[in-house]
Order: sequence, then C-alpha cells, then structure tokens
Amino acid sequence: MPPVGATVTDPLVGRLVDGRYEVVQRIARGGMATVYLAVDRRLDRDVALKVMHPHLAEGRAGADFVARFRREARAAARLTHPGLVGVYDQGVDGDTSYLTMEYVDGVNLRRHLSERGSLSVGEALGVAEQVLDALGAAHRAGLVHRDVKPENVLMATDGRIKVADFGLARAVTEVTSTTTGTVFGTVAYLSPELVVRGESDARTDVYATGVLLYEMLTGAQPFTGETPIQIAFQHVNNDVPAPSDAEDAAWLPVEVDELVGALAAREPDDRPADAGAALALLRRTRSALDDATLARRVDREPVVSLPQATDPEQDADASSGATGDPGADEPAEPGGATTRIEAPGRTVALPIGAVTVSGSPAAAAGRRRRPWRWVVAAVLLLGVVGGGTWWYLAVGPGAYTTVPTVSDLAEDEALAALDSAGLGSDVVRAFDDAVPSGDVVSADPGDGERVRKDGTVTLTVSKGVDLVAMPADPLVGKMQADAEAALTAAGLDAGYVDGDHWDDNAAIGAVLAVTDADGNPVEPGQSLKRGSTVLLTLSDGPEPVRIVSVVGATLDEATAQLQALGLVVAPEEAFSDTVEAGRVIAQSPEGGAQGKRTDTVTLQVSKGPETVAMPNLTGKQYAEAAAALEALGLKAERRNILGGLFGTVRDQSVPADQQVAKGTTITLTVV
Repeated sequence: MPPVGATVTDPLVGRLVDGRYEVVQRIARGGMATVYLAVDRRLDRDVALKVMHPHLAEGRAGADFVARFRREARAAARLTHPGLVGVYDQGVDGDTSYLTMEYVDGVNLRRHLSERGSLSVGEALGVAEQVLDALGAAHRAGLVHRDVKPENVLMATDGRIKVADFGLARAVTEVTSTTTGTVFGTVAYLSPELVVRGESDARTDVYATGVLLYEMLTGAQPFTGETPIQIAFQHVNNDVPAPSDAEDAAWLPVEVDELVGALAAREPDDRPADAGAALALLRRTRSALDDATLARRVDREPVVSLPQATDPEQDADASSGATGDPGADEPAEPGGATTRIEAPGRTVALPIGAVTVSGSPAAAAGRRRRPWRWVVAAVLLLGVVGGGTWWYLAVGPGAYTTVPTVSDLAEDEALAALDSAGLGSDVVRAFDDAVPSGDVVSADPGDGERVRKDGTVTLTVSKGVDLVAMPADPLVGKMQADAEAALTAAGLDAGYVDGDHWDDNAAIGAVLAVTDADGNPVEPGQSLKRGSTVLLTLSDGPEPVRIVSVVGATLDEATAQLQALGLVVAPEEAFSDTVEAGRVIAQSPEGGAQGKRTDTVTLQVSKGPETVAMPNLTGKQYAEAAAALEALGLKAERRNILGGLFGTVRDQSVPADQQVAKGTTITLTVV
C-alpha cells in the first residue's frame, strides 16, 4: 500500500496526465522528482508515475537533461529482468516530463534494515545475489546504475527483490558533469574512483554492492563521520574493514570477509569486472558455508534512524518501497568542478580531488620544525661544497649545453641537429592531430632548455592523426544499444540528434541516420579520428495522432479520412436495419481516441437489412407454412378465400426464391 503520509493537497493528485494516467496519491518527493501512485486508464493497471521537477527542464542544460532522460528511459525500458523495476512509458504533458514504471508494493531495504537491525548471513547473501543478478542484466546491456543503495533496493510483499531508478541518476549526472563538473552518488556507497576522478563503470556498482552487503551483515555502514567529506576520505584512503571486525561479529567466517573485501576493493582492477563476475564469486562463497552459519545473525538492535552525515529531517515517504528513491536533491549551482555526494535525504557537493590518496592535509601541519643547529650545519656544508659544485657545473664534466630547436623539424633533420650539438637521442612515436606524420612534436628537455653535454634528448615524433574505421556493418536500422556498442568498439563516441524523429516503419530507438557534427552522412568503413563523436538520429516510432470519427460516412469517405492520418483501415461488413448499405455503422478505436500512425482502425460497414430466400409454400397447410416463415425470421399473415375451410395455401405475396428482408410480413392466401 502507498505510505500513509502521502499528501492529498498536491495539485497533481486527481489529474489525468497525458490523457492516460490518473494520479491517485503522492508516494514520495525528492530533489529531482515526485513519485505518485497512478492508474493507467488505457490498460487498467496501477503504475508508479515519476514526475520530474520543472526546474530540471529550464534553460539549455534543461533541454539537454530532457533529451538525455528520454534516451535513458528508452534504454532502461529495453531491460527485461525480474529483478529490475520495469519502465513502461515516458513522455511530456505540457511542462510535465514523466516516466511510468512498475508499481512495487512493499518497502525498501533501508526500512527493512532499520526494522531488523541486521540480516542473517543467508538473507544478506540472498539479497545481494538478487541485486547482482539484476545489475548483471544492465551491465550486459552497457548500462551502469551509479546509485546502488538501500533506498533503491525494493522488497515486495511477495518476497521479490527489485532494483529501481535506472536512467534518472545517469541523465542528471551526464548533464551536470558537462555543465558544472558534477556527478551524483550517495556518500556511504561511493567508490574511490568516483570521489577522486569522477569516473564510474560496472565496477562502481560492484563496490556499492559490497558496501551494501557489509551493512546488511553488520547492521552498520563501514565508514562514518561528522561530515560527508570525512566519509569520502575514508573510502579513498582506507580499505573497507572485514565484517568480522565489527562488534559481536567475530564469528563471521573468513569466506564472508574475503567476499566483501573483493567486492569493495579500493582499486577497481582488484574487483570483479562486472556484476556477473561478482555474482559467480558470491555463489561460490555461499556454497562453502554450512546451514548453521547461514542462519546466524549479528546481534544488532533495530533502530529507525539515519546514518551519520545525513539529514535527520528526511521525508518519511522515502522509506516506501513502492518506487525507490524519487531522486537526489537539486544540483549545486554551476561554477566549480565538484563531485555530488547524496546521503539519504540530502545532497552535498565535494570538489573533485579534494579527497586524495596522499593523506590528510592536517598531517603536514603536524610536522615539527628541524632544530636550528641542523640549519646551521646545512649552511656550513653548502659553503664547503659550493666551490666544487660551481667548478663541476661551469667548466667540468657536468657542464651543460642548450637543446637546439628541433620541434616541427622532420625526424632526420632533428636527429642531425642533436648530433651536431653532441647530444644523444631517443625517439618515441605518438599520434598527433596537428603535426604531420614524421615531424617532431616535442622534445624532452625542450627547445632552448639546458642539458648536460653528454645528455640525451627524447624526441616525440608524430604518427599523424589517429584514424579508425567506422563499423563495416551499417548502423542504420540497428537499435540504440547495439549501435553505441559498435561505435565504442571502433574507438568512437556516440552522440544523439535532439528533437522528435517520427518514423512509420522503424521501431522506437532504432537508428534512422548516422552523421558527423556538421550533419554530413557518415558511411560504413569511413575513416575518422579516434574519439570522434558520431551522431545517431533515433526513431521515436510512428507519430501520435488523434483518431477522427467516421461513423455515418461511406466506406470510401471514411478510408480517405483515416488514411490521410496515416492509419490503416480494416473494414468488416454487418447487416443493419437502420444504416444504409455502404456506410459506417461503428469504429474501433472510437473517434477522439489517441493513437499513432500505422495503427489499425476497424470499421463496421453496413450491408443493409439481412435478407433470406422466399420458400415455395403453395400447397402446404397454413400452420406448416407459417412455421417455415417464422424460422426464416419472417411473419405470416392469413387471407382466407371461401372461408379457408381446407387450410391449404393457394398463393403467397412474395414469389418463391425472391430475396426478402428479415421481419417482412408475407401474406398467405388460404382456401
């Protein structure tokens, strides 16, 4: 059921979004979105409706966000896995950008942990297994969640575990990282590479799952602090402790410690490559544990509270499992390169590189000054050796010369110049976009710098532009994920052309065109500079249309009107006593309904009244003849001659074998 605290004063409650989704109740609200329980009136089912806050769509960055959000929604919608919250639809209704998802009735893992304190070893491994299984499906499709945390792990009332909130965090991260140098994350689960470099891949999700497993086993997060930066500092400079080091957890086996250590290793290369590899490791670990250990739990008192360095005034709605986290708090203002770190209910900003592996800045402040006598001794020593050093550097073997100007020279010319100066040379080759192949890009030491007379100068010689070939298999017609993977494998980046691109034949997300930044077509096998961005135009499917009513029109008129809208007409004939033959009796869908080009409209076309062949009743007894007419849907009327004493039909008002409309009254002349 939706949380009790859901407001009834929200202006969206009771509204019909996009003519389809009837908003019933607000479930949760965050800095990026508000989530509602809604009813899909077209399919008659409950859905979770996530409505983006209007400020996200403002300005140029807002337009980028909307475009990226729509692409991420398409990608998430293609993920079909029982452990992922299904994405049904996305669209825009006026100023309202929305996403509809599977409605999951239950709680999230954050609420479950607060009620239980900690989980048994078996239950913790079971939850982590289902989370990794779901993430594995996303990783195989080239998607990274980037925000794995208890709030995004939903626990349905029927026992299913589902991972929520693909797409939104990535869309906001891409926009903010481009415009303000920021990324989103949750401080308690941030990997070191996110804190230090703002980088993430599938191994980032593995790290967060390792921290999640530690928390489920011990009932506490591995790192705590008064401020988010203190927690982030620990992620960068400390290994996640072994779960058995936690209070009352010494009994945890070494296999569990090693599993958590592998998933949450500080160096990405020391972790499993993706969720699939992590899942295999977890299953091997669980198979090595006995039933008694799997059933045991760290004794931790349930406490409904927030972790340190979080906002104690978090909206109570966020504990609902109906949709997961509705989104992080609003982004920081532009102006500095920062990493966005979101604790449950609160987002803070941390400058990239403010936390480093080198250690705490306070350490330097604590260094003691050298005693003054050592300073005096150093001065005296310098005086003694100063004269000898001057001689060595000025006239002795250590004398220096100047590196000649070799940059931009051809390789053989540069080598000759160095040889004339009495200097040795080493050559390394590198791609360069500006310097022609075979010419010197730079020298180390550089042109005009001082170098020992017997020194060596390293020349970097250009290999020219680093060119790669476009995939030989045409990208037009491929789905977005396949095309993007092909470009990545070729050493190219995929970009996307914004705007609506309707197509009657191509599926949603299929590539319609491949161009460069200037809009010129890019052909299969064409040479491009490595790292170039290739723009893909993606299909939005057939264009939406509103179906007109053609009831009462002739079939030709109705067909012309509907085909003009790009609709397909499927006529079906039916008898009608009231509608003239050849005119439309009814249609499905009805007039005024929302559809899209290429949809089929079924028309019921009148054949006029239904007719039957008149039988030959002459010579039959009236009762028998009347019964025969009634069986055919006709009515009998008796007209006697000579009193009709014999009851034999002598004549009928409609000749035999003539077609007559059902319900017609037939006069029988009886003698």
